[in-house]
Amino acid sequence: MSKHIYHTIDREQLAKDLDEIRNEVLADLGEEDFKYLKKIERWGRICTLIGYGTAWIIPFNPISAYLISQGSTTRWTTIAHHITHRAYDKIEGMPKRYTSKGFARGNRRFIDWMEWMLPEAWDKEHNDMHHYNLGEKADPDQVEFNMEQFLNIKMPMPVRYIFLALMACTWKFLYYAPSTLKELRKFKAKKEGNPEPEYSRADEWNPLKPEGRQLWSQCLLPYTFIRFILIPLLFIPVGMLAAIGGAAAATNVLINSLMAEVFANLHTFLIIGTNHVGDDLFLFEQKSKSKGEFYLRQILGSTNFATGTDRIDFLHGWLNYQIEHHLWPDMPLSRYQRAQPKVKALCEKYGLPYCQESVFKRLWKTLNVMTGKTTMLKPSTVPS
Repeated sequence: MSKHIYHTIDREQLAKDLDEIRNEVLADLGEEDFKYLKKIERWGRICTLIGYGTAWIIPFNPISAYLISQGSTTRWTTIAHHITHRAYDKIEGMPKRYTSKGFARGNRRFIDWMEWMLPEAWDKEHNDMHHYNLGEKADPDQVEFNMEQFLNIKMPMPVRYIFLALMACTWKFLYYAPSTLKELRKFKAKKEGNPEPEYSRADEWNPLKPEGRQLWSQCLLPYTFIRFILIPLLFIPVGMLAAIGGAAAATNVLINSLMAEVFANLHTFLIIGTNHVGDDLFLFEQKSKSKGEFYLRQILGSTNFATGTDRIDFLHGWLNYQIEHHLWPDMPLSRYQRAQPKVKALCEKYGLPYCQESVFKRLWKTLNVMTGKTTMLKPSTVPS
């Protein structure tokens, strides 16, 4: 059996070639990149405005709910995600609110990015721990590791799928909000020279415990109040003017907002939960020790989806360039379409697997791992 490319590839040369691509792709950053970001931001805002602008008319309106959901998803996966990754920090003349030091900081959280997660907690959990520990035990978002307890529970396979479907409908607040806070607490404790905080899952949700109070007061209650109380109440005058009644208009917005929340959870699970999972992607048993090894892991531990046009990228939240994004997390949106074919060609040159499939095929592979039907690759399980 021949050796796997993981064990034989020249990591030092790979790093040099990828650095060359990065320098070429990012050589002329400037105002056009900011204009591109603003264009995509407008697309998301338009979805939100049309969604809410029609949500008050009738209840259970899937079109309004989808547009609200798309606006929310764009705000997270595209705008907040890339700005907090410092993708626009180096562009001269950028307004502070579009840089990692200004975006969603302090009270701007309620203006720039109102989500279940605390922005600084998301920054620590995703931008630091996930990106620089990809596929390792220290990666808080590695699905196969996170499913170990679930797989140890005896239950019929249909019940597993029902459980996963319910989880996908609610995962932003059930998983991401507490997970990001946990990583922020660990970081602060380490910075202060204290031991890692220990608490149970029950403590994490108990409002009488410090961890639970933080989760409820800083994440769950602010989002719930703004999304499901304040915004629907704002439509009472609209309903009165339209003669359907203020209470009816507010109720319709509430119902469509709840539907939008489910849509947003399903949408983000599809484009986020699937991009590092599958029996053709790697987990890693040791820490990376070089730039070349780091680059190699981003390629072998990530998958792209369909790419190439603004419309496709918008629907995928620019997470369809997961390989390029993990190689260079600080890349502006406008550069992915340039970088992707260059990286793919380099992988072909080296004989490296470059995983790119439909997001729905990747969903199936993700579910196979989550239900224990398949497992991911490891360096120790491929020929050396």
